[in-house]
Amino acid sequence: MKLSKIFAALCMGAMLVAPLAAAGTREAPKTAKAPRPAAELLGAGASFPAPLMTAWADEYRDLSGGTVTVNYQSIGSGGGVRQFMEQTIMFGASEAFLNDDNMAKARAETGGLAYNLPITLGDVVLTYNLPGVKSGLVFDAATIAGAFLGEITRWNDPKIAALNPGVSLPNLPIQIAHRSDGSGTTNIFTNYLSKVSPSWKDKVGSGTSVKWPVGTGGNGNEGVAGIVKSTPGALGYNSMVYAMLNDISFGSVKNKAGKVIAPSFAATSKAAAVKIPADGRIMITDTDAADGYPIAGFAWVLIHENLEKNKAIATRTQAEELVRFLYWIVTEGQNMSEGLSFSKLPADAQAVAAQMIATLKFQGEALGQKVIEDVKKNGF
Repeated sequence: MKLSKIFAALCMGAMLVAPLAAAGTREAPKTAKAPRPAAELLGAGASFPAPLMTAWADEYRDLSGGTVTVNYQSIGSGGGVRQFMEQTIMFGASEAFLNDDNMAKARAETGGLAYNLPITLGDVVLTYNLPGVKSGLVFDAATIAGAFLGEITRWNDPKIAALNPGVSLPNLPIQIAHRSDGSGTTNIFTNYLSKVSPSWKDKVGSGTSVKWPVGTGGNGNEGVAGIVKSTPGALGYNSMVYAMLNDISFGSVKNKAGKVIAPSFAATSKAAAVKIPADGRIMITDTDAADGYPIAGFAWVLIHENLEKNKAIATRTQAEELVRFLYWIVTEGQNMSEGLSFSKLPADAQAVAAQMIATLKFQGEALGQKVIEDVKKNGF
């Protein structure tokens, strides 16, 4: 799989369409299967899971014998929620679960539930551009909130210096970079700040879009990464995969237990080791886990229980292939996560996702359960 090509497309903000996988990469099936009808699955939303979604799409097209194309547009969580509610896409993706109003509206319009289906986990990291300072700079709740409130304005501020003994911090102004679009990454980041800083909670609050006290806005994870990389003294926030993709330095964070935690699969998994509610809606920021990374969260796929009620789904074939793809990404597809700097779903979250998929329907038919039974018998 040419991950460098996938990442290059992300950096350009291009539409994410699964390319044909290279021939010969998959072992031939032991028994011939009937050709599957062609289907294109349309989704849009969060930029945070976009690299993983693109890799999943590429692999799944190969798995389907080239007949199922997953077309996913990285437009931000706000756009994903909006287009899902407007029924112009078959599925949305977001790091901010649907609020109660949207859940009620979806039920009124479709006669069924709107599901927040957990698909992956990831870290939101503090990204920065400081000449001579590599990744690993330490932040805590006070310094993060202070900088983004505009109260800590220079990199050699004593509060930052006290967390980083022996580091030569430059006398540069802190140039804040933040998202300008509706963003699930923003939702995770501001949810964390609202938990750890009463001042932030009172003055700014949390959500996919907030009124930032200071800084410059960029569109998508890509936009913030671009600002940080091109601006000496910049401080922003990105999903870890974008920091790694763009070779941007990122920090560690002191958590509630007082431990300095570097972002990692293990630290994210520990933060997510909580009971997942049946509707999948949970925030895991400011974790109680002693070794958990405190600015982490789930990404969700948004899907209607009654698939035919979504105007974007025209045929049973589309509905069936969508169900099959979703079941694949929360099962076998999870094995691709860590190779792309995402954490696998914990067992509890995986079980919640599978239960949601099992209840998906098409014109009253228990399509989700039927697909799962077929997969268990015949494979994907």
